[in-house]
Amino acid sequence: MERLGTGIGWRPAIAEAVEAMAGIEWVEVVAENVCPGHLPDSLLRLRERGVAVVPHGVGLGLGGAERPDPVRLAALAERAEALGSPLVTEHIAFVRAGGERTASRGLEAGHLLPVTRTREGLAVLCENVRIAQDQLPVPLAVENIAALFSWPGEELTEGQFLYELADRTGVRLLIDVANLHTNHVNQGEDPAAALDALPLEALAYVHVAGGFERDGVWHDSHAHPVPEPVLAVLAELASRVRPPGVLLERDERFPSAAELEAEVAKIRRTVAVAGRDRVPVGAGARPGSAPASGAGAATGPVADEAARTRLALGQTALLSALVAGTPAPEGFDRGRLRVQSRMLTAKRGSVVASLAPELEQILGDTYRPRFLRYASGRPLTGGYRADALAFALHTLREEPPAERAVRRALRDWWIERSGRASLVGRPWARWARVARFALLGR
Repeated sequence: MERLGTGIGWRPAIAEAVEAMAGIEWVEVVAENVCPGHLPDSLLRLRERGVAVVPHGVGLGLGGAERPDPVRLAALAERAEALGSPLVTEHIAFVRAGGERTASRGLEAGHLLPVTRTREGLAVLCENVRIAQDQLPVPLAVENIAALFSWPGEELTEGQFLYELADRTGVRLLIDVANLHTNHVNQGEDPAAALDALPLEALAYVHVAGGFERDGVWHDSHAHPVPEPVLAVLAELASRVRPPGVLLERDERFPSAAELEAEVAKIRRTVAVAGRDRVPVGAGARPGSAPASGAGAATGPVADEAARTRLALGQTALLSALVAGTPAPEGFDRGRLRVQSRMLTAKRGSVVASLAPELEQILGDTYRPRFLRYASGRPLTGGYRADALAFALHTLREEPPAERAVRRALRDWWIERSGRASLVGRPWARWARVARFALLGR
């Protein structure tokens, strides 16, 4: 695997700080947040300096019951080519469910949800990964995710699941040590045992991120400093193998440039110190096992359509419980599902606020509670921009603000963003606007 070195997640809010940061050898960018024909100037300048840029996808849903969407795959491939990337990455997760296979409406999670670690779930995931590998112009690496809950009836540990995936498909692994820590706190899984089971020769790079613990649950926030327990898992990994790349992820509540740089330096030191007594890769390999190696990897059982349908039904029932208020499927921890449901709604409100900041400016402190009430039992179906419009219209119809100026500002925002503003100025359009106001309520 090509050596990447030490890097940081590039985000628009810290673009200037990243450019000025000493010792940054590569950056990672959320694939869905960049347009190949209009790359940010900051990324272009980094590329000109020889800094590698890796697109990190969040919307493919390789762990879903359906085969990967060709349009989404093509978009990911386009970004890899536009950025001149050495590889692309995605997640071992599902992000949507429902649809034609289950004769139900399609549901979007707006978040990464864990796959079932069963032989059948593994077979579906492996086939989806192979499809993606065939369509991408550069190697693919997949990331383990943080999970608040697990599926009932799982047959494999996290380490075994990742080993089998890499061995059957030759896919590379993006190991998030913060997620290993999260699963340790939330599900009692031993990070060292997971690392012992991994084919570390398949390692592409490592993610490091911060979080916080509340009521016995670890929240992988990407908005807090990296804690010592996460650095300890990083040291465990680095004592086994020299990571080709290590990257700091930070998505919210960005600290000063100096604090970010200090965190990157601490990560670099952790890897260096842990590597002094490193055992050579392969010294602890399983007898008879072969490293994942792309074309030479074993294939294993192929998922049939019946397996995909069973998985689709299970994922749809779970996602419906999380976003539409239906009963929790049997065998799941209902308390954990309630926590996950609240997190999904809160994240959805944050994304809408970032895409349409005027809503929070107009509604002030009432935005968050209003959005939570709106989203309860109303799944995300048409994307976040449509969600923002639907929320504004719901607020005007169902619980209009008491202040007249606030109502007027929200109405004007909705009319302009929904495409109605271009009609204003024509006599018939003005009458239509009056009629709309009447329908929206006083």
